[in-house]
Amino acid sequence: METRYNLKSPAVKRLMKEAAELKDPTDHYHAQPLEDNLFEWHFTVRGPPDSDFDGGVYHGRIVLPPEYPMKPPSIILLTANGRFEVGKKICLSISGHHPETWQPSWSIRTALLAIIGFMPTKGEGAIGSLDYSPEERRALAKKSQDFCCEGCGSAMKIALLPLSSGSDSSQADQEAKELARQISFKAEVNSSGKSITVPDLKHSFSLSEPQQEGTPSTFQDTTASTSYDAQNIAATSLQEPPQTLSKNTSMSPRQRRAQQQSQRRTSSSSSDVQVQQPRANPNTDHIGSAILIVILTLALAALIFRRIYLANEYIFDFEL
Repeated sequence: METRYNLKSPAVKRLMKEAAELKDPTDHYHAQPLEDNLFEWHFTVRGPPDSDFDGGVYHGRIVLPPEYPMKPPSIILLTANGRFEVGKKICLSISGHHPETWQPSWSIRTALLAIIGFMPTKGEGAIGSLDYSPEERRALAKKSQDFCCEGCGSAMKIALLPLSSGSDSSQADQEAKELARQISFKAEVNSSGKSITVPDLKHSFSLSEPQQEGTPSTFQDTTASTSYDAQNIAATSLQEPPQTLSKNTSMSPRQRRAQQQSQRRTSSSSSDVQVQQPRANPNTDHIGSAILIVILTLALAALIFRRIYLANEYIFDFEL
């Protein structure tokens, strides 16, 4: 298989390493790639104890993208279980339906434990989720042991090691529960704008900056700090004065251009009014001047007419 792939590819290196780590089955899970496709894995998980899936052994597929581990895998169940639909990509915070919550430090082992941890939870209408009754799930759990995969040839009766009550078994159960709780909380906090990092399954998470792969961290109860941060954000938002578009620093270039154009239009219209305003007074003065000229002209004409009249009368009297 190795000669078919580019061994310098980060995805190929990562999958080869995980295949070597998961080569031997455990009593809770097992996964290996197909012989002819490194990017398609078949897995088997045991139903979580003290649940409706107790005693069930479930088989499925994991399809990994070429960008793995930067992008999440798609998870498909092949065994009827009453929690996830068969043959359909299920919607989990660790699957391809939610790339925004995926962490590159997660692995296929993380996905297997997440499936075990999420099985007892409610589907709540998620894609590929089912909410069968407890009786139906218990019946499917017993029936699942007779399942045999046609793709990889795995038989559920011998796919996993016999279940034991040792520390390894109980530790896997606790890891699955803790991982499901962490991922659920992570998705909830991400929807509110915060980010949570889960560097590794064995390490807890915090509302801090993403850590490097393999860097240990300690679990902290972040519920109180999250609510406290929310209260501080709300108080800060109430104290800050509202910003207006009059400040150029809060404006986009388009808004500034629009404001400048509006100011230019306002100034041009006001200048027009100022220019047109004095034009109305000359019109009135012209009318008054014209009337005065007419009056003076009439007066002058009357004076000239009077002089002509008097001159003619004087000549007439002289002749007589």
